[in-house]
Amino acid sequence: MSSSGGSEDESVGTVLVAVVTNLGIAAAKAVGGVISGSSAMLSEAAHSVADTVTEVMLLAALKRSAKPADEAHPLGYGPERYIWALLASIATFIGGAVFAIYDGIHTLIHGEDPGNPTISYIILGVAALLEGYSLLVAWRQVKGEAERMRAPLGLYVKHTPDTAVKAVLLENVAALIGLALAAGGLLGAQLTGSGMYDGLASLAIGLLLVWVAWELGRSNAQYLIGRPLPAEMRAQVREELLSVLHIEGVLELTTLVQGPAEVLIAAKVDFHDLASARQVEAACEEAEAQLRERFPAIRRVYLDPTPTQVPPPEPAAAPPTPAGGP
Repeated sequence: MSSSGGSEDESVGTVLVAVVTNLGIAAAKAVGGVISGSSAMLSEAAHSVADTVTEVMLLAALKRSAKPADEAHPLGYGPERYIWALLASIATFIGGAVFAIYDGIHTLIHGEDPGNPTISYIILGVAALLEGYSLLVAWRQVKGEAERMRAPLGLYVKHTPDTAVKAVLLENVAALIGLALAAGGLLGAQLTGSGMYDGLASLAIGLLLVWVAWELGRSNAQYLIGRPLPAEMRAQVREELLSVLHIEGVLELTTLVQGPAEVLIAAKVDFHDLASARQVEAACEEAEAQLRERFPAIRRVYLDPTPTQVPPPEPAAAPPTPAGGP
């Protein structure tokens, strides 16, 4: 889990770079697509428009999820980021993938007259530079967070709760692949005079966006349903609890990720039988302090003192035998 504050500001900066980049690229691709008559270029324009809408939604997610807890929402607004991010993945699917697939099929069925691709090549080259810069910004943030978490980069990208940055990273990778596909479609149409290659490139771009939308939608849905810390981190949380004086066992451990810097810990804990109430209270405070020091993203810790085995109830005393009875 990443720490709050600086990491949250870094995420906003990463998304802002992506918004500005994709907005300019979308306009340029649309102009290039109209001039060249390339369906792949128009699909790439739709791709960039979808990315821009997606990233505006991600900014809304970051802003709204940062609101502090209040009486109506005692656990805060962290999960709201996943609602907006899920909507962003739907926008990617509808705004980019559906249009690209439709345009590709239309081109394959009806054909197209390839125009002058020179302007499109120039636009694709400039777009590749801008997308590459945006990807570099997102890559640096993800790499830094993975190093702070001491986690392999691939594993961190797969499980990171910062789905806004994950979205920018995946979208930029998909954008660079899409640019290569569009260039290939233009080149094929230019060499053969057939729009088939352009249509195939448009279809491939659409399928690529379907995968991005699916991956982002799945990630955000998992956190909305409720996702625990990874197994390795849960083992470390258990280890930290057992290191506290007077704690003898962790009978049940529940972890819930509510945001990149919002983790809830709840556990049924067996305390030493001879520990006083004051010692149990001190142990709970010490456990919370140790957990927060080791995992800065942990915001709430709830410990429930629970015996390992509940003693059976004592048998009811037999009623006294009346005098003179049998």
